[in-house]
Amino acid sequence: MISGLVKLMSRYEDVSKAIEQTFVAKFPKQNLATFGITVIDYFIVTEPIYTAFDSTKKDLEAVVRKGKVVAGKPTLITPTYALHLQGFSDDAYDYMRNISRIYGPNSPAIMYEYENKSIGLEIVSGIASEVANRISNDLENQKNDLSVVIVGIDEFWDVSLMKFIYEFTASSIEYNAREMRDKGLLEPQIGAGGIPRVAADQIEEMFKSVENGGNPEILKIELDKWGVYKFYEDRFLRFFK
Repeated sequence: MISGLVKLMSRYEDVSKAIEQTFVAKFPKQNLATFGITVIDYFIVTEPIYTAFDSTKKDLEAVVRKGKVVAGKPTLITPTYALHLQGFSDDAYDYMRNISRIYGPNSPAIMYEYENKSIGLEIVSGIASEVANRISNDLENQKNDLSVVIVGIDEFWDVSLMKFIYEFTASSIEYNAREMRDKGLLEPQIGAGGIPRVAADQIEEMFKSVENGGNPEILKIELDKWGVYKFYEDRFLRFFK
């Protein structure tokens, strides 16, 4: 038990150290798209892990991992909706219940979903920081504004990527929220139980789909997720008369 706890603490300290030592040499010049998909080219440069065992190679080689982070179209949700999402811990659900009590069950929030598409890696000559600067300059010359160059730790390169994703999301939230607000998508719809307009519009489209032969069960699930079935109950039950 004690041995397992020591290993867990050691791993946590290693991850924390990797986060502290991660830095972005080139940050994207555009925000996450509000109404579409964003694809970001990433280059993660690290010192090879084997240099810890062979000091003769230290500062002579660097590992460059390439890939793409695909950010889906930002989705508007509420605490009520979040409580119906699958795969989260009890602590996460408790947090959302607390948010619901403080800000209300229909307070809007933005959910982001990402997919990592790894392309591969290569070993190149040079110190990691110098290699990162070289790649950054090349991307600048190519005017690749949706690209990022990260210097991280070899063993925890994906942690370095997650740190960037978090920071990039945080830098885009205000921009995305403002665009949604300017289009009136966050306005509460009283006749639809107070959910944001974008959710009410989505439900309307689903009703139209059922009218044209779509599956009413899917519509019922969506109404329950938003917690507004009682506001649409009479209209929904007409499909079965």
